[in-house]
Amino acid sequence: MNVTQDLSILHLITNASAVVQLVMALLAGVSFMSWYYIFRKWFAVRLARNKTEQFERDFWSGGDLANLYQSAVNDRHHAGAMERIFESGFREFTKLRGQKNLEAKDVVDGSRRAMRATYQREVDGLEDHLAFLASVGSVSPYVGLFGTVWGIMHAFRGLSNVGQATLASVAPGIAEALVATAIGLFAAIPAVLAYNRFAYDIDRLSTRFESFMEEFSNILQRQMR
Repeated sequence: MNVTQDLSILHLITNASAVVQLVMALLAGVSFMSWYYIFRKWFAVRLARNKTEQFERDFWSGGDLANLYQSAVNDRHHAGAMERIFESGFREFTKLRGQKNLEAKDVVDGSRRAMRATYQREVDGLEDHLAFLASVGSVSPYVGLFGTVWGIMHAFRGLSNVGQATLASVAPGIAEALVATAIGLFAAIPAVLAYNRFAYDIDRLSTRFESFMEEFSNILQRQMR
């Protein structure tokens, strides 16, 4: 058996020690899950951005707020995050406005609290699974390094049964160990890049939501005069 055959990736994986194979399988599974969440989150963030832009156009077009609210209620299952924030705030505003014992400030504050609660739920939904991507990005290299260290230890233990250590005898063991590190990096790098990108996009969306809540609260304040 020649060295080239020994150092083929498939041969290294199938002939690795049980612990190294377990590490590789774990990292491969984690990598698959991270890519699954990356694609899901990409579609979710893009959809949230598009719906936010669409609702902002409708809201600032000068239409009647009651009609906009009714449209949000009728299409609740397809509404975007900002539209649901608006819906909760306007619903609370309408309910509190009918109570004669409340001042204008109390009505607007109640509407703002309702929007804040919906805002938190929406942001939590957008941030779902980001912690998993962060964990994959930070832990996978160390798991791969553990597999590498174990594989090298296994390779050197095997040398004790060899009369003369040569490159051909030690290279496969070290190479199979390094494959674990490579798989760890393959799992970690996309997860880190995706986490940073999604965190930035969600932060920008949350800023837009907060700005909308303040502007909408000012509109409701003027309507109470």
